[in-house]
Amino acid sequence: MLNGLWLSFFVVAAVAGLSRWLLGDDPAVFAAMVESLFAMAKLSVEVMILLFGTLTLWLGLLRIAEKAGLVDALARLLGPLFARLMPEVPRGHPALGLITMNFAANGLGLDNAATPIGLKAMRALQELNPSSTTASNAQILFLVLNASSLTLLPVSIFMYRVQQGAPDPTLVFLPILLATSASTLVGLLSVALMQRLRLWDPVVLAYLIPGALLLGGFMTLLAGMSAMALASLSSLLGNLTLFGVILLFLLLGALKKVAVYETFVEGAKEGFDVAKSLLPYLVAMLCAIGVLRASGALEFGLDGIRWLVEWAGWDTRFVEALPTALVKPFSGSAARAMLIETMQTQGVDSFPALVAATVQGSTETTFYVLAVYFGSVGIQRARHAVGCALLAELAGVLAAIAVCYWFFG
Repeated sequence: MLNGLWLSFFVVAAVAGLSRWLLGDDPAVFAAMVESLFAMAKLSVEVMILLFGTLTLWLGLLRIAEKAGLVDALARLLGPLFARLMPEVPRGHPALGLITMNFAANGLGLDNAATPIGLKAMRALQELNPSSTTASNAQILFLVLNASSLTLLPVSIFMYRVQQGAPDPTLVFLPILLATSASTLVGLLSVALMQRLRLWDPVVLAYLIPGALLLGGFMTLLAGMSAMALASLSSLLGNLTLFGVILLFLLLGALKKVAVYETFVEGAKEGFDVAKSLLPYLVAMLCAIGVLRASGALEFGLDGIRWLVEWAGWDTRFVEALPTALVKPFSGSAARAMLIETMQTQGVDSFPALVAATVQGSTETTFYVLAVYFGSVGIQRARHAVGCALLAELAGVLAAIAVCYWFFG
């Protein structure tokens, strides 16, 4: 899938470049395309330098939280809920702890760190699966919730905004929180409908209703605030939450007699290994998208969408953010490259860049997650996983656009 997507970027760029040369008498287009290759290769290395630090930092902190027992505590806390949502998984099964760790990594916005943990969780669930080729209900629910991208602290998005010179990297904290809540809710409801899960069970409601009331009350509070006040609050809460989580991990580790420094270094080494494997993918996708933009093909496609939006009488500012949304289901590296490219061409705090950042933080690489997670255990029949995951993805994109108009429009 990724082979075809990557190759298509270059083929479409070549066709667009030839059209501009032969029909538009613009031979300089090829110079621009070649120049974009070198520029994007250089940008990839610059992004990677910060990515090394970010993944190393957060995987080190996550290892402290794990050794301090925070992950096990979360697994016990969520045990009654999982018992209702995944009745075929026995209480205390290792899969539940791994699922909790995966959700924690996703919640911190560590997509690449969450993947290896998620693969372990999927293998643990496969041990309980009576079929070797058909996805179980528990595997589908885990995958859809994973693909719904429940991100509570999108540190990777903050990192990209820092790298592009944003004066306030956490500006998109609240928009991402609201949009990802929408995608996760739609994902959960769609799977519950297909699997006939009893969401009205008293135990399930005891978990869901307080969260829903808290989110509803929070949105009611936000509704009475101006756009400037919303942006300021998002920045404040983002920074407070970020530092608060770090302090929680460290203090809890110290209380549990964890050697926090040595444990941090142990986890940080894993983060370094994860980060260094990403450079080839980042170079590949950024260069392909740079050529696509330089050839004029990307702008041509956006012009078509923009015309349709204008014809419908809607505001067109969000159109520039759509490349990130369109490629995100297929490739995280391509969407990441689209986001960075949008920040560079439109401005890091422009409306399209803020929408693209919110989309990136509230959606997931649905087809990639399906292929990697199910492929790792030999699942060939996904059943309703694809439909539910794509529905959650669509909800995340639409919510991201709506929330950004609310906050920044």
